[in-house]
Amino acid sequence: MPTNEITVEITARNDFWRNAFKVEWEYQFPDRVLVEDGEGHFKASADWLSDLERVAKQCFSTVRLPPESPDRRRLFRRLFPSD
Repeated sequence: MPTNEITVEITARNDFWRNAFKVEWEYQFPDRVLVEDGEGHFKASADWLSDLERVAKQCFSTVRLPPESPDRRRLFRRLFPSD
C-alpha cells in the first residue's frame, strides 16, 4: 500500500449495496486492492478518493473519512450504528 494511505468507511443502504460496492470496485479497478479492517473500514490510497466516491455513488453508498482515533471510531459506532 502506498505511503499516502487513508482509512475510509463505506456506508451503504444495506448489505446488498455494501457488497455491490466491493464487486463494482474490483471490477472497475482490479489492480487497486482495498484492505478491509474487519470493522467496516478500508485502507486505500488517498489518490483513489474521487474514484471511491464515484463507485460508491453508483452503488447507492457514500464514502466517509472516520475519526483518526480508533477509540473515537468505536464510540461513534456504538452511538450511531449504521444498520
